[in-house]
Amino acid sequence: MGSQTTHTRTGTQHPVHDEPKTRCDNSKPAFAKDSSMQHLTVITTGGTIDKVYFDAKSDYQVGAPQIGEILVRLGVGFEFDVVPVLRKDSLEITGADRAAIRAAVLAQPHRHIIITHGTDTMVDTARALAGITGKTIVLTGALNPARFQGSDAVFNIGCAVGAVQSLGDGVWIAMNGRIWDPAHVRKNRAANRFEEVR
Repeated sequence: MGSQTTHTRTGTQHPVHDEPKTRCDNSKPAFAKDSSMQHLTVITTGGTIDKVYFDAKSDYQVGAPQIGEILVRLGVGFEFDVVPVLRKDSLEITGADRAAIRAAVLAQPHRHIIITHGTDTMVDTARALAGITGKTIVLTGALNPARFQGSDAVFNIGCAVGAVQSLGDGVWIAMNGRIWDPAHVRKNRAANRFEEVR
């Protein structure tokens, strides 16, 4: 696991020592009684949002997490830290990887958590986080790498930041301008978008 970095509102970075590093139901999103957020934890797992392409033949690797730089550029009004757990295409994520993501979530002292994740198996990971209490967890990602002009990454991160402050405890997905219950959403790969499943 990579090192954890804390960012203040001014964008200063403070290294933090490595640590051994939700509910899916049929209800509509419940809004938090107290929406104030002083600190956000971001757990990164790789996916398209962090991909770096090297040539026109789609040769790529999953690069360093982009969300920390994005949040600094946006000048967010809260402190945040970035906890890298994986650097994988989501199609390569295993059950053991999901257990590591769950353990990383449980290890965090703060309530508000965003997880960046590849879109192909984002729903599977969200469902694997069911049952965690006392935390609001929002998974998001991008259909195009954050480094690409016109990427949906910044938009999706903004939606996730708004959602994690507004929703109650549980696990949610922020994609395509909507907040989804993992029990009732899937990725339509042909259309390259998320859609509701009843």
